[in-house]
Amino acid sequence: MLRFQVDSADLLHSRFALSPVFELESLLRVLDGVDGSTPPSARIDRLRPGLARLRAEDAAVEALLALQHPHGGADFVVPPPARGALQTIDDDLLAVRAVPLEVARADIRACLARRPAGYRAREVLDAPDVVPRIADALARAWHHLLATDWLQLRAICERDVVHRAGQLARHGWAAALDGLHPRVRWRRGGVEIARMSSDGPVALGGRGLTFVPSVFVWPNVAAFTADPWPRCLIYPARGIGQWWDATSPDPPAKALEELIGRTRARILQTLHEPASTTQVAHQLGLPVGSAGDHLRAMRRAGVLDATRSGRSVLYRRTPLGEMLADA
Repeated sequence: MLRFQVDSADLLHSRFALSPVFELESLLRVLDGVDGSTPPSARIDRLRPGLARLRAEDAAVEALLALQHPHGGADFVVPPPARGALQTIDDDLLAVRAVPLEVARADIRACLARRPAGYRAREVLDAPDVVPRIADALARAWHHLLATDWLQLRAICERDVVHRAGQLARHGWAAALDGLHPRVRWRRGGVEIARMSSDGPVALGGRGLTFVPSVFVWPNVAAFTADPWPRCLIYPARGIGQWWDATSPDPPAKALEELIGRTRARILQTLHEPASTTQVAHQLGLPVGSAGDHLRAMRRAGVLDATRSGRSVLYRRTPLGEMLADA
């Protein structure tokens, strides 16, 4: 069992973050079969030919995949999210390109000791320009495999952050961790993760714990306990089950469509958790302006309510909206 020991300073400094490059690495592990526990998914199956083409065309993609093994991967490929929930893939790629060659070499040696690479991958991994070539491979994999879905997936993760941060602020750690993952719990002043090995309790040192919602870590949970990452818990975001299980969202009920229109019916059913205009637009593939017009109209009609959270306005269903959605 892994245990993060939490003191009063850690309670004040814990935060949420997003890591696009962690999502990409996790997706590559799923597609390459490194994570054997991932359930079958039609969405994932559609991406496998794309990865096969990339690795056939580019030896650097083959080298990137060679840096993954069942117990982890090369740390320099997944830099920590320095900008919290504002992190972008461009931030991540800049951080990868800035990694010193000797740091990358040490990571590569550790990975190859666990999972030997073929000749084609070794040519890249032994090259003096291995760091920029791996960064380029990450950029190509992102563009071909994840960029199209990222706005929708990011919206799911952002909504999870809003929910968890609210639980943490209003009710404390136990409430924020409730339902995070079956193996995670708050117990006697610490966060415990079952079935994860550790040499002893991990002290946070007053820096807090970073929580990172993820799509592709599902159905597992992950943790970072060593530098350069902050002490970190990566968990499946709320609301990803439908994305994994279905090729498209369930259509709104016909009667609800006839009453308020198809787009507004989709928005109403999407708002099972509060979300901003941008998050709704990204999740449903709507222009932001159009989504905003619909949300404001539904608020005027009493179907939605809105509250400010930082710089965002979050829309949620009113009791009337809940009745319509359930009907």
